[in-house]
Amino acid sequence: MKHLIFVLLLIAGPAFAVTPDEVLDDPALENRAREVSAGLRCVVCRGENIDESNAEIARDLRLLVRERLLAGDTNEEVIDFVVERYGEYVLMKPTTDGANILLWGAGPALFLFAAFSALLYVRGRSVATGPGDDGLTEQEQARLTELTGKSDG
Repeated sequence: MKHLIFVLLLIAGPAFAVTPDEVLDDPALENRAREVSAGLRCVVCRGENIDESNAEIARDLRLLVRERLLAGDTNEEVIDFVVERYGEYVLMKPTTDGANILLWGAGPALFLFAAFSALLYVRGRSVATGPGDDGLTEQEQARLTELTGKSDG
């Protein structure tokens, strides 16, 4: 029973990240804040968005998002403000424009290059002749016989 409670607390951990003092009174604004927060990465935790993270910087970012929403910013304006301050790294899903297009395309391009290289290697191996297919020359056979002291016949 203790293990079950422990596992449930671990699973529910991210739900405790947003503290009650951060929650906005207006449910519509709070939903917008949660939506924006879900798309922003915690700069400390890396794999978590700021809504799930317990890091102090994530709390500051959650408060900043709510502050900007209360000031009347749209979701896009809030995201642009945070990106301007912290860089594109804070986006859970980075944009696909500018230099990022190289990053988005690098993975598939390298995969295709590796697959093509592997195909060429396998095809080259299938037509190659193995060593020893021609046998030993007379000189090599004589030297072998001399070294081993045995004749081949």
